[in-house]
Amino acid sequence: EPFKTVLSGDREAMAKLSMHDLETILAATLTGMPVEEFEADVKNWLDTAKHPRWKRLYTELTYQPMIEVLQYLRTNGFKTYIVTGGGQDFVRVYSQRVYGIPPEQVVGSMVGTKFGYDKDGKPFLTKEPKLLLNDDKAGKPEGIHLMIGRRPNAAFGNSDGDREMLEYTGAGDGARLMMLVLHDDAAREYAYGPARGLPDSKFGTFTAALDDEAKKNGWTVISMKNDWNRVFTFE
Repeated sequence: EPFKTVLSGDREAMAKLSMHDLETILAATLTGMPVEEFEADVKNWLDTAKHPRWKRLYTELTYQPMIEVLQYLRTNGFKTYIVTGGGQDFVRVYSQRVYGIPPEQVVGSMVGTKFGYDKDGKPFLTKEPKLLLNDDKAGKPEGIHLMIGRRPNAAFGNSDGDREMLEYTGAGDGARLMMLVLHDDAAREYAYGPARGLPDSKFGTFTAALDDEAKKNGWTVISMKNDWNRVFTFE
């Protein structure tokens, strides 16, 4: 363990791995890997791997309303960022072509890098087994400050991991927009809560406490089932 769990392919078991387990996996799989090699591996995976349910590339499973709101904001003079609990280097590989967001505007979970020289004296960077930022929950506003240096005017989330980011956004002066997507459409996508009687699923967590805070603070909760005519861009 934890390698036995990962190799088993049991997604529910993998979801229960601790941060220490994840750091152990990071150390074993990434230590000493040149950043360019990592990027090439990610690109190859994204170009070939398909989602088991939809039989499509993962980069094709983007939400149509998300693409529309990003385009709308940029057209009206806003700069858009991705703030994710996922690996920053991983998301940067595809953020420009999929979301129109350049790599320098991606804030994610970060591991360390180390500067060195190859056998020909050429400088390069390798990945290190050191977690610099877990960009989830309180880590999201911390990452925003570290990487952007400005409080957002608007923030969009879909789970308990986004609570602190929306709180931080809403604490700013002037007009602010905070929105949450509620995944309540099992037919077209997924349904998870446990808020509003939805299943307590491993796909994500949207608790009643988050729902209550949204109502208290005036955050808009978007129903995927009732508010979105289209979910995916390929529909």
